This record gives sequence, C-alpha cells and structure tokens, in this order.
Amino acid sequence: MQGKGVIKFFAILLAVVCLYQLSFTWVARKVQSDAKVYSKGDPARETAYLDSMSTQPVYPVFKHNYQYVLQRELALGLDLKGGMNVTMQISLDELVKKIANNNPDVAFNQALANADKLQANAQTTQKDFITLFVSEYEKLNPNGKLAAIFSTKDNQDHLKFNATNSEVTAYLKDQANTAVKQSYTVLNTRINQFGVTQPNIQLEQSSNRILVELPGVKEPERVRKLLQGSAKLEFYETYDNTEAYQYLINIDNLLAAKNKTAKADSSKAKATATTAAAKTDTAAKAGSLLSKVQKNAAKDTSAAALANKTQFTALHPLFSVLSPNIGQDASGQQQLGQGPVVGYSPQRDTAKVNAYLHSTDVQAVIPRNLKFLWEVKPLKNNKDKAFALYAIKLTGADNGPVLSGDVITDARADNDPKGNPEVVMIMNSEGAQKWRTVTAEASSGTNKKAVAIVLDDNVYSAPNVQNEISGGVSSISGNFTIEDTKDLANVLKAGRLPAPAHIISESVVGPSLGQEAINAGVTSSILGLVVVLIFMIAYYNRAGTVAVVAVVINIFFLMGVLTSLGAVLTLPGIAGIVLTLGIAVDANVLVYERVREELGLGKSLRIAVADGFKHALPSILDSQISTFLTGVILFIFGSGPIQGFATTLMIGIITSLFCSLLISRVIFEWMLDKGWDIKFSNPWSSHTFKNANFKFVKNRFKFYAFSGIFILAGLISIFTRGFSYGVDFEGGRNYIVTFPNKAVTTEAIHDAVDATLGRSTEVKTFGADKMSITTNLLIRDNNAATDAKVRNTLIQALGSKEATRITDKDIVGFSKVSATVADELKTSAIYTVLFAIFVISAYILIRFRKWQFSLGAMVATAHDALLVLSFFSLFRGLLPFSLDIDQAFIAAILTVIGYSINDTVVVFDRIREFLELHHAKTDDPEEVINQAINSTLSRTIITALTVVFVLIVLFIFGGDVIKGFSFALLIGVIFGTYSSICVATPVIVDFGKKDLR
Repeated sequence: MQGKGVIKFFAILLAVVCLYQLSFTWVARKVQSDAKVYSKGDPARETAYLDSMSTQPVYPVFKHNYQYVLQRELALGLDLKGGMNVTMQISLDELVKKIANNNPDVAFNQALANADKLQANAQTTQKDFITLFVSEYEKLNPNGKLAAIFSTKDNQDHLKFNATNSEVTAYLKDQANTAVKQSYTVLNTRINQFGVTQPNIQLEQSSNRILVELPGVKEPERVRKLLQGSAKLEFYETYDNTEAYQYLINIDNLLAAKNKTAKADSSKAKATATTAAAKTDTAAKAGSLLSKVQKNAAKDTSAAALANKTQFTALHPLFSVLSPNIGQDASGQQQLGQGPVVGYSPQRDTAKVNAYLHSTDVQAVIPRNLKFLWEVKPLKNNKDKAFALYAIKLTGADNGPVLSGDVITDARADNDPKGNPEVVMIMNSEGAQKWRTVTAEASSGTNKKAVAIVLDDNVYSAPNVQNEISGGVSSISGNFTIEDTKDLANVLKAGRLPAPAHIISESVVGPSLGQEAINAGVTSSILGLVVVLIFMIAYYNRAGTVAVVAVVINIFFLMGVLTSLGAVLTLPGIAGIVLTLGIAVDANVLVYERVREELGLGKSLRIAVADGFKHALPSILDSQISTFLTGVILFIFGSGPIQGFATTLMIGIITSLFCSLLISRVIFEWMLDKGWDIKFSNPWSSHTFKNANFKFVKNRFKFYAFSGIFILAGLISIFTRGFSYGVDFEGGRNYIVTFPNKAVTTEAIHDAVDATLGRSTEVKTFGADKMSITTNLLIRDNNAATDAKVRNTLIQALGSKEATRITDKDIVGFSKVSATVADELKTSAIYTVLFAIFVISAYILIRFRKWQFSLGAMVATAHDALLVLSFFSLFRGLLPFSLDIDQAFIAAILTVIGYSINDTVVVFDRIREFLELHHAKTDDPEEVINQAINSTLSRTIITALTVVFVLIVLFIFGGDVIKGFSFALLIGVIFGTYSSICVATPVIVDFGKKDLR
C-alpha cells in the first residue's frame, strides 16, 4: 500500500486535534461539577461561582480561562440541555400601516388583510409579504397609485408623489428588510439580558423571521414578554464623570457602613456615609482608590494578597466590583476621566453592581434625576469582557429622556470627509426643533457634554456634542467600525418604524426532561456500539476486530470534528451517531465480502486483501456519496434538530470512509507485516449465502403485487383515516406533563380537559410517568398573554379531578407551532422528499449512464417512502407508542431514502460488473442479473442486520422523544433492503431488456 506514512501522519494529526477540541468539553464539565459541589444545590451560588471563574485560568498548560473553554466545548441542543427555542415573526402588515400613517383607504386595508391570509397559506409562502400586498392592492384597485398612500411628509425624501408602483414596492421592501434587521439588533441586545450560556440568534434568509435559542433559561414567561415588547429608543443628557463620582463614593461608603453595622439603623448608616463623602477630597480619593483597585485586581493568589482583597471588599464594596474611570494628566498624575462613563466592570460583576445601585438604601442617597446604565457592548480588546457604566441625567417633570426615538425619520451608515465611518441621523420638524435646544445646551461652555442614545435601557452611543445642530440632520462619529455604524443606524430607525415581533413557534424543555434525553442517548449509543462490535467479531473473526477498532476511532473523530466545527449536538444528532455506528461498518462489510471472494479464487491473503479494497472502492464511494447527498438536502431544507441530524450524518460518512478505507487498510498491512493469520470468518459464518441462487428476478411480479397491495391499502388509509400529525405539522401547543399520580390514564386526562381545551385535544403516554397533551386552543391568537392563558386553563382543567391535579412545575416541556408554520413545514417536507429523490436519481444516471438504473433507483426510493407512510397510517393507534408525522419523521424518511439508495447502488454496481465482465451476447440478462444479486446478497443482509440491530437498541433505549423516529428508520431499513433487491432491480430488467444485451 502506497502512502502509509502520509496516512499515519494525517491520522495522528487528526487525533491530536480532536483530542484538543474534546478537552475543552472535559475541562468545562469539571468546572461545572465543581460549581455544583460548591453551591450545594443553590442555583444562585452555582451561577455566582461560574461567573467568578469566567476570567480565571482553568485549562492546564495553556491557561485558557473558563469563558474561553466554555465557548469551545461540545454544545448541547435544547432537547438535551433544556431551555427555550423561539421563532419570532416580524409583523410587516403593521409596519406597512405605520409607513402609510394608518391610511383609511378601503382597498389599502383590504389588500393588507388579503396578504395576511395568503401568507398563512402554505402554497404562497414562497412570496414575500410586500409582493403579496402589492399584488392584492392592484387587483382591488387596478388604476390605483400606491404613491398616493405612502408618499407622506416623513417619506417624501425617499418617495415622490408621482412615484410608480414599482418604485413604491422597492421602497417598501427596503423598509421591510430594514425593519427585520432592526428587530434582529433589538432582540440580540435583549437576549444578552437573560444571562444564558451560548445564546443563539439567527436571521432567516429571505424571510421576516428570527430564530432564537436560549439554553438553560429558567423564566420562559419573562423571555416572552421581553422578546415581544416594542423597542424603546430614547435620547438622554448625561452627567460628567467629575459630577457623578462623588455619588459613587457616597454609595461605596454607605455599603461599607452597612457591612460594618448590619444591624444598625439605616438612617444612621446614611448619615455616616454622607459625612464621610463630604469630608473627602474627590481628586485625592480618586487617586487613592485607583491604586487600591489596581492592587485588588492583581492576580496574586498568596494568602496575604487574598486577605488584602477581602479587606478591600469589606471597606469598598462598590469599588471592588466597579473600577472608577480614572486617567492621567500630562504630568502623569491620576485624575478623573472626562465624559459620561463613571466606571468599568467585568461581565461577571455587573449583576452585583446592579443589585447595589438599585437597592432602596442607595436610591435614597442619589439624586432622583440620576440613573446608571450599561453600554450595550463590552470594551474592545478586553479579556475580562468589561462593560462601561454611564451616568444618565433625567429631565422634565417625569424624569425622562430629552427626546424619544419616534422623531427619527431616517438614519444611515456613511463616511465623513476623511473616510471614517459615521452615522447620519435625520429628524422630523418637531424633533429637529427639540434637538437644536438639546445640542445648544450640551455644547455651551468649555466642557462639551455628551448625549446618550439609549435603546431598551442600554447605551449604544454617547457622542460629545461640539456645536448646536439645527435642521434636524446630525452626524454621529466616534471609534466606529463599518458594522458599528450599520448597527447604530438600525437602532436609530427602530424608534421610527416599529414592527412588532410575535412568537409563532416555540419549544421549552425542562432540565429534567433534557437530562432524561441525555441518559437515553448515551445508553443507546453505548449499547449500539457494543452490539455492532460483538456482531462484527462474531461474523468476521479477527478481521472483525479491525472493523471494531475502525468504528471506535471513527466515533472519536466524529465527536472531535463536531466540536471543532461548533456543531450543536441534539437528540436526533445522537440518533445520527447511533445510525453512523450501523453504516460505519458498511464499507468494512463490502471490503470483507470482496476479500472472501478473492480468497475463494485461491489468491494469497496479502493479494486478496489488496484486491478486496480495490474492487470494493467503487461501490463504497457510490453508496456513501448517495447517502451524503441526502444529508446535504436535509441540512439545506431542514431546521433545528433536523439540521443537527444531517450534520452528524454527513460528518459521520466522511470519518467512516477515512477509517474504513485508510485506517483499516493500514492496520491490515501492519498485521500482514507481522505475519499474523487474519481470518475473515468463523466456521459458522464461512459459508453463509455462499452459492445462493434465489430466483429474485423470476419472482419479481410477486414482489410487485405485494408492494402494490400494501401501498394501495396505505393510500386508502391515508385518504380516509389520515395521519397522526405532530404539533409542528398540525399547529397547536404541546405540553409534556409529569403526573404525581403515576397511575393516571389518558381517559382520565381527557375527562378533565376536553370540556375546556376542546375535544380535539390529543393525549398520549410519554414514558413511565409523563403524558403528552396537545391542544389547538387559541392557536391563531397572537396576543402575548395567550400562552399563559392556555397554560393556566390546562392546569385548572386538570385540577378539576383529584387524580390528574398538577402544579406549574409539573409541566416539564412545552412547544408551540402556529398553523401558518405547520402548513409551511408540510409543504416543505413534501418538496424536500421529492427533491431528494430527484437529486439521487440524477446522480445514478450520471454514474451508471443508463436511464434504466436511474429509473430503478427513483422507483425504489419512492416505493420506500410510500411504504413507510402507508405503515404509519395503517397502524396509527394500534401500536403502544406514537406514530406521529413530524419533522423528525421527515428526517427518518430522508435517511431511509439515503440508506435505500446506498443499498441499491451496491447491487447496481455488482449488476454492472457482471454485465460487463461475465456477460456474453448469448447469455440471458435476467439470469446474469439474478447471479449478480445473489453474489452480493451476503453484503446486503449483513449490513441490514447490523443497522437493524442498532436501530432496535435505539428504539428500546433511545427514549420516548425519538421512539417514533427510530421506528420509522427501523421499518424503513427493512423496506429499503427489500426494495433494493426486489423492486429496483426488476425495474431495470423490465425496462432495459434490449439495452442490456
């Protein structure tokens, strides 16, 4: 074998990289385990411990801090870790109304209503809302001019009164895109308030939807309120640091006095603090504090240093977590920094600073017109991820902002004359007048003041005002990047064009349910691995041990690559790993069967091994590429868990090929060099399927009849009984409920809830002590309070019976999908399956260069999909577990298609080989094809058995969440194996009799 040295080098390099990547997960788990021990069950103490470790070195040798390690660990999906997944949809109809100043035109409002209905229809979801609206308006008013509606006073700079409908459409689409980006910016800021690790927010391409994942979130109701609230953009005057610093000293002394005399009267503590502050020289205090703060922050872990830090924290509680804004003058002397920033705090300490500043005692000793707000982003190039704290001045009788964001008509990213990024902000006439007064006051005197731009109580920018600004056009400059200016422009426009965001689908998984999923996934993975390994050794003797080593290395590489790519491991992802265990041995089986054939021809062991790898390579590549194409389609068209499954499947195929073709080959070469006697079978398996001569082609019409009858019965059932749709295909709210009374039945739950939730409520068992309850009550109501209302209705309804009574804590899982999303998912699923069949058939046509092979593959894959669908319709309600049609089921169908084509391609490869090498013009093609099928029967059955064994383990031990998914895979693999031999091949015979001669 050539290139052994290169393969060994690459394998060692990949192993080192994978080991390094996985080490982050091990270190992170160690820190989290220490946190649990330290907290003794107190979540607040656990969070505080982890926050304190964020900047501490926890990784041996390299000294990476916990925050760095956490960002690189293997991320767990919400179904494993628990948390909340939300899909937000931006209400573009409300945006269009706002742009038109709520125009009362009848055709305009009717067109909006029609566009709403059309967008809810799955057949029209490929069109964006603006296109639907304009089309409907032109139908209702063929001669109407949209410019008459949208060319308002605020929009006239962009849209003239004589603009064409096409120009208005382009303008509305631009505003819609801007509104979605604004919402994304606002939501991104709000998400950071939840304090969850590794939050994820994604803007769906060519859509008005935003996907939000919040692992570990424990307050879903708070999340809903914050995510759906309107953006609040405001402009505030600011205090200079020199003005606000004395209040920080006051607060620090107050807190110190409280620490010292915790039981003393609070008024006495305030008096003590005020007296101390009055007697302190501000500048001197600043310099003294700076040296103390710096000394306290030093990374000295000696006992004396720790004692000093503890003493400093007791004397200066505030300044132990907030570093004052202090700089140096020209002579190097320390002095208070200029501007509205009063201090800096690492992210881990911001919660403590907030607790200090918002306490009742502290609020009593600071002016009513002063409040402190954090900057939205951490300081650049700061390893502690520190945030700046601003001193904001409240104005007016109601202590509010000097200006609200609704006066902004436009904002855009631009460049100043020197080419530096800036933001141009344009206000309406009312805003321009107020802005002139504000800027005149801020720029008066030698000390120029800053005006803070605040969105949702986060400071986005606080530029100094150099001159009075009249006319309503302002340039905001600073140390900006191009991305900074784009973000700020979106923020400024958020106040002008509010486009409310509604939750159209969500999923909440409790930590207990997530832990159950992890346990089930780990158990099924280990057992699946053990089953594969035992079977391979039992069937292939010593050669089987090589496959075992290759599979173990494959799993190690797979996990390492997943981690390095930042992939999220979900429950379907674990299913993908388990399935990879089954198909990982497929290449080994192909090679081993070929080696056994070569040995049967009398070749030496070394030559047989070499020829076995050589002759098996085309079949291996064809089968794995076809399966990989299925994974690509899943990844492109799927979302969430399906993408996780597809990612695992694709990476697993690549690592399997590397291990089966290269690592296994290197091991065999090493064993041969050592003179080992390598056996490829045990006595009982040496003659399995040898000289098989089953009449598959001759009996093809019997197979046609069986498949036809089964599919016909299934189609009748589909059109009469239908399917049991999951919540993501039906729409509705699904609750996973743990019942204190373990003996509760589905009938008892129906008796309790049907009167209030409706008779269409679905109740299914979910494990030993849980029930799945699905209702479509108020599913079309987008009111923010509706979710809480339906949840309370469920709890009250269950409480009407003693046997079913629960509390809010007993609801451990929740998901919601709007009817619109459900319709879209159905349509998308159909198109995805059809597209997968088309792509794979096209590949077969290119690879085999005969349309009969492509047709056979197409018929077989469609046949398998119809058989599985028929089975799920015929047997729904008859089996003791759910047969729901949902996103996971579609993933199963596509995986079955991939497996089936994998199997079919191997058979086709052998048929092509026999027709080319063992075929004379006088030979009967049917007989030659039948010989080809029998010659590869051993590989087909052994691979199928391996996968079936693994899927049985997954079905039994994988947990209730994926029971239907694993069952679909199980029957799909059986049908796929059957179709590759009994359906795909006969199609070639019946449509290619002349071409095959």
